[in-house]
Amino acid sequence: MNKLGVALHVGWLLGKRQLQHTSKWVTFLTVLIMTLTFFSNIVISGLLIGLVEGGNKANKESYTGDVFLSTLAGESRIQNSGGIMAILDRLDGVDKYTARYLSGVTIEANYQTRRNFNESANTITVSLAGIDPVAENNVTNLSSFLIEGDYLENDQSGYVLIGSTLLDRHSAFSDLFEPLSDVFPGDKIKLSVPSDTGLRTEEFTVRGVIKSKVGEISTRVFLTETDFRRLTGRNDLSVQEIAITLQPGVSPESVQEILRTNGIGDFAKIQTAQEAIPKFLDDIRSTFDILGFLIGMIVTAVGAITIFIIIYINAIVRRKQIGILKGVGINGRAIMFAYVIQALIYAVIGIVLALALVYGLIVPFVDKNPIDFPFSDGIILVEAGLAVSRVMIVVVISLLAGFVPSWLIVRQNTLDSILGR
Repeated sequence: MNKLGVALHVGWLLGKRQLQHTSKWVTFLTVLIMTLTFFSNIVISGLLIGLVEGGNKANKESYTGDVFLSTLAGESRIQNSGGIMAILDRLDGVDKYTARYLSGVTIEANYQTRRNFNESANTITVSLAGIDPVAENNVTNLSSFLIEGDYLENDQSGYVLIGSTLLDRHSAFSDLFEPLSDVFPGDKIKLSVPSDTGLRTEEFTVRGVIKSKVGEISTRVFLTETDFRRLTGRNDLSVQEIAITLQPGVSPESVQEILRTNGIGDFAKIQTAQEAIPKFLDDIRSTFDILGFLIGMIVTAVGAITIFIIIYINAIVRRKQIGILKGVGINGRAIMFAYVIQALIYAVIGIVLALALVYGLIVPFVDKNPIDFPFSDGIILVEAGLAVSRVMIVVVISLLAGFVPSWLIVRQNTLDSILGR
């Protein structure tokens, strides 16, 4: 066996012996520190990323579907919408889809009770969406976001659903715009939309209130597509959005390519759910990636300093023993390896316990009970690549935390160590 092999073997035996004779409380506290260090490292990063991922997931499930068709730049509608939907009806891999008509709308509330016409009217200008209530609910489960009133029905006319952000009692953005006040299910509101013949105004009844953390849902007013065409005076079937859900196992990219092959790209912008994510969510994720890394490094550094102090104190206490070991011919590298192996064992046990806690308890619990953040239901997303990179960083830093203090002690003069000078 070569000298390095002998040094490693002897160092392993020395390290194991030192661990066996170390106070159980010291060992427990050290392992606990490493567990909390690694746990904090990956959970903080996973929580920051998961906060954005929760928003992305909600955007896909309740708005865009797996594949999303929208208007081309410079166009107001998706031309040949009927032909596109006919293709979707027979396209393999497509499960369901919903088409939406969109228009700007000005809403006026409380006009029946306003007595002073010198006061500003209770109005707001937002987006109006005409939908097939059944198809929309099948794709996005829109009815699950009802917090007041009832859902739309195709055989009823003159009713709307209104997004909660547009109402003062639910809106978190009342400092940015003036939401509608005192509007409840059963109340009458006026909808005014532009048309080819001028401004068209009609009275509707609020049937329900929709609340979602996806902005395109909570800031819109929904009505049936029949009422939409009647109100806007539109006779064509050209829609502005089509959200498509796919059968399990079908790749959104493959369906996207098929749609482009069929020439649909000439009439509509075709995006996967990932591509349709709002840019601000992508920007937030990039920022949180950096923030999570920096916080993780700070936490890891604190843990490494703790290990350094423990190993250094341990080596100081055993300085006389280290001197005797060197005096009887034990290689200094073996002694240093003994302390490095201690730090490594502390780190490995802490990492294993932290991973078991994260993957076995925390992640499953948060998946079932998402954290209620203002703009998303946050989850903890600990990707394999993230966990592996953090493991490597913690292991390397722990090795350094074990090596440096032992090197400082071992390099001292043997006689001085024995005599305690």
